Amino acid sequence: MPRSTADDAGRRHDRPRRIGTWPAVGVTVVVLGVANLALHRWTGERGLVTAVVVSGLLLGVLRWAGGTLADAGLARGTLARGARWALVLIVLVGVVYLAGALLPATRRLFEDRRYDAMDGGEVLLRVFVLVPVGTVLVEEIAFRGVLYGLVYRVRGAVWATAVSSLLFGLWHVLPSLHLATAKPAVNSVVGDSGLGVVLAVLGAVLFTGAAGVLFCELRRRSGSLLAPMGLHWAVNAFGYLVGYLLR
Repeated sequence: MPRSTADDAGRRHDRPRRIGTWPAVGVTVVVLGVANLALHRWTGERGLVTAVVVSGLLLGVLRWAGGTLADAGLARGTLARGARWALVLIVLVGVVYLAGALLPATRRLFEDRRYDAMDGGEVLLRVFVLVPVGTVLVEEIAFRGVLYGLVYRVRGAVWATAVSSLLFGLWHVLPSLHLATAKPAVNSVVGDSGLGVVLAVLGAVLFTGAAGVLFCELRRRSGSLLAPMGLHWAVNAFGYLVGYLLR
């Protein structure tokens, strides 16, 4: 065998094999299924470590499929634009939440019995550590980063948005199991029965799925994962702050 041919064969042999896009989507879904169970059970430091590890694993799956940080919305050239989008969105959410907290007609929407046992320190921990790392980081990398990026490469924005948002809605089944008892506004609509729990979960899945569509559109328009990250953090973090202050 000529030397050049042997060298080429050696390089091909050494080159890591890539996984296909749809198998990569399947691996991502399996990882997320396990992660969902773990994050629902583990809190505190274990939950944070799990979120970081899962985020790294998912980015590894994207790379295994031949993807890059740009496919995940994390290209260096888009970060400044994404940060500007995120800042504007955080301010807008803050204004909306402030108005909602001040208006008697909407103030009750922020009531949540889970805040009764919290102190200020725990709320700040949730706002600045648990929400950004344990929720926003892992969910945005998973759904608007890796899943969106994988499907977008082969089917475009519509399919990427549909797959990402559907799975994002299903991701919230476990967290919403006690929604009917935790939030008085939800309880007043669906009640305490088993059917009420099902309706609350279904409502949460539909709502978060619709939110996923918005997050995907922000990712698409801004070209950066930082835009949906900013909105996601603001919605969750300000919800904790306002709910705690209105106890």
